[in-house]
Amino acid sequence: FFAFIGFDAVSTTAEETRNPQRDLPIGMIASLIICTVLYVLMALVLTGMKKYSVYLGDSAAVATAFGGRPWAQGLISAGALAGLTSVLLVFQLGQPRIFMAMARDGLLPPFFARIHPRFRTPHITTILTGIVVGGVAMITDIGALAELTNIGTLFAFALVCAGVMVLRRTDPSRLRPFRVPMVPLFPILGILLCFALMMSLPLDTWVRFFIWLAIGLVIYFLYSVRHSKLRRGIDVGPTED
Repeated sequence: FFAFIGFDAVSTTAEETRNPQRDLPIGMIASLIICTVLYVLMALVLTGMKKYSVYLGDSAAVATAFGGRPWAQGLISAGALAGLTSVLLVFQLGQPRIFMAMARDGLLPPFFARIHPRFRTPHITTILTGIVVGGVAMITDIGALAELTNIGTLFAFALVCAGVMVLRRTDPSRLRPFRVPMVPLFPILGILLCFALMMSLPLDTWVRFFIWLAIGLVIYFLYSVRHSKLRRGIDVGPTED
């Protein structure tokens, strides 16, 4: 699941891509197809090794399948560590750029949008993100963090699906290098599937989610709504520039 979230995070690097309208869709869709095929093949192998019911509620199904083979379990652990590390690095890459875009639009204080004079990257938000994430990781249960990440990401995906339908009505003439096919069927299916997955998460995760959502709304209505450049009719230009 976290690997699939990573594809969304890659889109935040659009401004650092030579030809984002061509390169980003190719990179994201091709990677998505490759990973999906690998996941399906892995699932076929695991269910061929042991009965599928053995894996019910097992968070380390691959290691269970290779039980009794220490060399295989060690190799799997190394692969899992490399995979999780790479995904976390992608998240650390994406979040500072989201803060930068929000600050440029006036939704956060201007210092969040500062760019390093030499490396041309949002260095301040990168450092702050690393410190906050590291601090939270030290004192919080990883299971609770994973569930909170899941529900937040699924909710964001549902909002994106809804946004596709809204923009088709409110801004039909917008330039669309990539058009979502079969609207509104695809967006509606996306929303339903995201909420179906969200319903499988425990009640505590929903409570934490609404608390974080409330904190975000407080920040927005106390600061962002009064400083939003879009709300004041100021065109900040396309982010790809």
